[in-house]
Amino acid sequence: MIALGITSLFSDVASEMIFPLLPVFLTSLGASAAALGLIEGVANATAAGFKLASGYWADRMTRKRPLVLAGYAVAAAARPLVAFAGSAWQVMAVRFTDRIGKGVRSSPRDLLIANAVSHADSGRAFGFHQAMDHTGAVLGPLVATLLLGLGWPMRQVFLAALVPGVVSVLAVLVVRETPSDTPKPAADSGSAAPAVGKLPPRLRSYLGILTLFALGNSSDAFLLLRANAVGVTVAALPALWSLFHVSKVLSSYLGGGLSDRVSRPKLILLGWVVYALSYLGFGLAQHAWQCWALFVVYGTYYGLTEPVEKALVRDLAPSELRGRAYGYYNFTIGFSAIPAGLLTGYVWQTWSPLAAMCTGAGLACVASIALWLWNGNETLQTTSG
Repeated sequence: MIALGITSLFSDVASEMIFPLLPVFLTSLGASAAALGLIEGVANATAAGFKLASGYWADRMTRKRPLVLAGYAVAAAARPLVAFAGSAWQVMAVRFTDRIGKGVRSSPRDLLIANAVSHADSGRAFGFHQAMDHTGAVLGPLVATLLLGLGWPMRQVFLAALVPGVVSVLAVLVVRETPSDTPKPAADSGSAAPAVGKLPPRLRSYLGILTLFALGNSSDAFLLLRANAVGVTVAALPALWSLFHVSKVLSSYLGGGLSDRVSRPKLILLGWVVYALSYLGFGLAQHAWQCWALFVVYGTYYGLTEPVEKALVRDLAPSELRGRAYGYYNFTIGFSAIPAGLLTGYVWQTWSPLAAMCTGAGLACVASIALWLWNGNETLQTTSG
């Protein structure tokens, strides 16, 4: 757990030295808001496809670490290449390669975490990992801000991201797998093993609701673009992004631990309400300080959902199908990024940023109602039983 946490921390330092500056960098290359949505959508959908495949691979492989190591290595090598991009399509190519690495590593890494802890500690385990991940996202923008303050151009900042990327790859080598990391269905358990590749119906319906929410959950790059338009300077964007991740660090650890004691669906529902209200706030914002406050509030949405959603997947998936369950979960979240990014970019350009933010908030509300009914139906069945 500690080794994987350190790996994610340094990987996010590298990633977040680049990401907060990417919308402005793309704009300087002549890219539109729709192009930004397409690039981020393609990048995340690419990661989603590989997350699904790597989940299947992880269930069939005795050792998961080689997949995790390969994924972090590809991303570490690809990210700094954005420094040499001269057009939007070249940035897309770099993001595409980077996201391949993310896709290869994510599901096997989640599987290692899920199998390393008991049900009673799964929320706290995922909360710890997300907190380490977001800590890296706090440090990355601060490093970028420091380098920009020293007079470094953006391209040199991008190139410097190679250093923490290499450290993240080295940290994976410390990870040690144990027999408990590869659960096998008991031959004499007295119950039939689930059909290969067939997830339980309740898990499938849960993933369907997540898909509905994800259709309105576009890239946070749009929020950075909105903050810049409202008055946050380019030099301040990395610091704003860092503050955002401080909120995510605190809420992820607290939210993950809390989900071990209270209903996980109810915490996710609360997170989605926070998301909808935050998006409405971004659409109505008129001053830079409002964006700073909104990013702090918006960060709690992640803490109430990211670790909790993964812990709930662990609850709903049989151990022998856990790798592909995380593959489907990550695929659901990532693949929806293409229509979500295109929808937000289209509404943004055709009508207004406010209309785009309201669209995301509206879909979050619809998904919240579906999750409330889904959880209520389970409670009713349990009570009847």
